[in-house]
Amino acid sequence: MNPLSWIDDELDSLERRHLRRRPPTHDGPQSARLSIAGRELLNFGSNDYLALAADPRLGAAASEAVAHFGWGSGASPLVTGRTELHQTLERRLAEFEGTEAALTFSTGFAANVGAISALVGQGDAVYCDRKNHASIWDGCRLSRADVRVYPHNDCRRLAELLEASGRCRRRLIVTDGLFSMDGDLAPLAELASLAERHGAMLMVDEAHATGVFGRRGRGTTEHLGVEDRVHVRVGTLSKALGCSGGFVAGPAPLVEWLVNRARSYVFSTAAPPACSAAALAAMDAVQDDPQRRETLLARADALRAELRRQGWNTGASASQIIPLIVGEPRRATALAADLFARGLFVPAIRPPTVPEGEALLRISLTAGHSDEMIAALSEALARHV
Repeated sequence: MNPLSWIDDELDSLERRHLRRRPPTHDGPQSARLSIAGRELLNFGSNDYLALAADPRLGAAASEAVAHFGWGSGASPLVTGRTELHQTLERRLAEFEGTEAALTFSTGFAANVGAISALVGQGDAVYCDRKNHASIWDGCRLSRADVRVYPHNDCRRLAELLEASGRCRRRLIVTDGLFSMDGDLAPLAELASLAERHGAMLMVDEAHATGVFGRRGRGTTEHLGVEDRVHVRVGTLSKALGCSGGFVAGPAPLVEWLVNRARSYVFSTAAPPACSAAALAAMDAVQDDPQRRETLLARADALRAELRRQGWNTGASASQIIPLIVGEPRRATALAADLFARGLFVPAIRPPTVPEGEALLRISLTAGHSDEMIAALSEALARHV
């Protein structure tokens, strides 16, 4: 008997429910155009929000670093894996975020898991928005703290949970700043007030907002004016910055604690030095060219208004992420397939990534999309209302 035979049955079940996933493979650079299976498509599925992933400045910086440091880092940061490039990037990130210190991780997923599980444990309580990213959920579960879940952006229910939680050693409220599927923002001012009232730590994941929101591109904490009220900020280098990796920014003691207790930092090989070099070049672009994010958000506002006029349900989106909520997986996959046939790549998002009944097409705009590309998408979607 094959002990793995159950997998075939489970995969068949996913297929019948239109939930089976097969990753697409493209054969060119990540940009506003994408080549898949020999077809060139307009790419509305990327998180490369500032169109930096294929920017030659990043490639040149990475190439120069490879020539000096080689590719692999060879060990964890606490052994011999950390280079002066890692150190320089962390100092630059702290300066960019306006914090005392920052710490880089190999991925944004690792940053969330490592930070949460280092901040709370048995005897503590963590309060998690129901629509937080999977990495936040996994960090909460792995922490072994008591996990209290509140409905999406529901500060009234969170207040009730905080009031009813009784005595515990430490409390942590954790939320996405910009939610990756719905494209809406967390009510950070209200969350900060609740954290202050109940003596809780507040952690915000800025993965989809870093480089895009705020006057200096720091994210939703800057955009909503609560930077000095958020204790732990998590960001990623792999979306708007077009690179790879994640980071945590905050007070110096926080970062030193993570160096010693964040397992995804302590026990992971450091990212290649070239990743840090590319990220430094990307940060130059973010700071030198604010028009990228300003134009991006203006175009997103215009597209969202047009899609709502057509009759699409875009939820509470207020960002470069625009969901078209269609309900059932079957409809989402059919719409995505039709758009693909018309030369448009717009991914269908289905449970468990989103809740049951909330399958959607996820449109993510980037600075690389022209008005003509966005018009082509709008015209194609108008056929399906």
